[in-house]
Amino acid sequence: MSDMTDDPKSGSKSGLMRNLPLIVILGVAVVGAFTLKDYISFDALRDNREALIAFRDSHFLLTTLTFLAAYIVIVAFSLPGALIATLTGGFLFGTFGGSALSVTAATIGATVIFLAARYGLGEKLKARMDASQGTVRKIKEGIDENQWSMLFFLRLVPVVPFFVANLVPAFLAVPLHRYVISTFLGIIPGSLVYSSVGAGLGAVFERGESPNLGVIFEPHILLPILGLCLLSLLPVVIKAVTGKKDL
Repeated sequence: MSDMTDDPKSGSKSGLMRNLPLIVILGVAVVGAFTLKDYISFDALRDNREALIAFRDSHFLLTTLTFLAAYIVIVAFSLPGALIATLTGGFLFGTFGGSALSVTAATIGATVIFLAARYGLGEKLKARMDASQGTVRKIKEGIDENQWSMLFFLRLVPVVPFFVANLVPAFLAVPLHRYVISTFLGIIPGSLVYSSVGAGLGAVFERGESPNLGVIFEPHILLPILGLCLLSLLPVVIKAVTGKKDL
């Protein structure tokens, strides 16, 4: 009787099953990019604002749970609309309530895609990088020595796409607890900014205007965030100057 573990087909099936969650996520992301643009948009929020407010006032707990679930799905499947969801959170629940819900949901959704990516490809990539020599090995070692700083930097820099910051740590075998903590804390500043914009949408709608979604790049907002970015890199700079690996 042949040994099933030596069957190449068995190995390919195992590889497919490991990659299936990530394949499903990428498939849904591609489909969602083409089909959800009109449903998760500023125009949709503006046109349905009265119905949303009425539903929230009548079913607050259900509205909260639905918002959390929808936000988790948007982030977990890298669907378009995370920014609109954050604005909606601020519009429905206020700056701090909306930000708390958005940060919680985004962290959960980001963890889902992180685990899917690490389960499918992360271990193989880690093994290859560990076995590599030269530049690749040095990059891997540098990241390993400064994981906290790199993770916070990825989250705080406004120009780094959220889905990129979700996938890169998975491919570098970052521990789950570091990923979750850095994600939760790192997205708070941006979430607060856009939740505050969402909280003021009522007045914006009344004037028939559109919100300033580029507010995060205005100096009084951007400079403090960049300051946090530099602060996150401070341990890296200290290590480079002192030559000490452990701080």
